[in-house]
Amino acid sequence: MSSTAGKLRTLPVAVAWRRGVVGPVVFTNGVFDLLHPGHVELLEAARDEGAALVVGVNGDASVRRLGKGPERPVAAETARARVLAALSAVDCVVLFHEETPMALIQALEPDVLVKGADYSRENIVGADWVEARGGRVVRVPLVPDHSTSALVERLRAPS
Repeated sequence: MSSTAGKLRTLPVAVAWRRGVVGPVVFTNGVFDLLHPGHVELLEAARDEGAALVVGVNGDASVRRLGKGPERPVAAETARARVLAALSAVDCVVLFHEETPMALIQALEPDVLVKGADYSRENIVGADWVEARGGRVVRVPLVPDHSTSALVERLRAPS
């Protein structure tokens, strides 16, 4: 197994790993289907907020429940997680299959919760919980013209 594949962890293993991190742990989550520059900017900005970055990745069934369309996700959950694990900004990747990442957030107890600025503070799952524990919530500006949904639409458009 390569060193970056070792960043893929089950929740119990991620919790044990998190206990050994010295410094603030940052958490973000998403589908991360068809990784693009906007994702990279978000992940790098998130990593800059602490000592380690944990990324929660929606499992395939969870993505379908989000209503992103019948052909989503484009890439399977294991492929999406593996690509994220290869990024230097990412220290740990955990798949989740629930509607929201709340159980992950509570188990991993991040010090900083990061989401894209397309989410209002009120719509960030776990924000109140993280702040109640003395943590911070950070919203990262979006990179214009970069979204997976727009990319999928361009790929589907007739030439």
